[in-house]
Amino acid sequence: MGMTEIATDERGRITIPQKTRERFGERYRLVELENGIKLIPIDDDPLEGLRDAVGDTFADTDATELKEEARTSATEQINERHRDCNEMGHKQSEE
Repeated sequence: MGMTEIATDERGRITIPQKTRERFGERYRLVELENGIKLIPIDDDPLEGLRDAVGDTFADTDATELKEEARTSATEQINERHRDCNEMGHKQSEE
């Protein structure tokens, strides 16, 4: 794991380093957080990945409903982690 600084070009695009693309793929979701953004890799077939992970647990559930619940849950978890990190940073700077 690591951190790479990237910038947008004149058209607002970013270039993801080749090693990162090789590891995570070519497609990402851009998630807006309270204090930043996050790129989340997208499987070639997200529903197939979900089925492989959970079997037929959600066989009778609407895909749109699953997507909305997943987005809401992921956003809440990410925002919570960022709040925790920010709180830790503030505590360290006070010491």
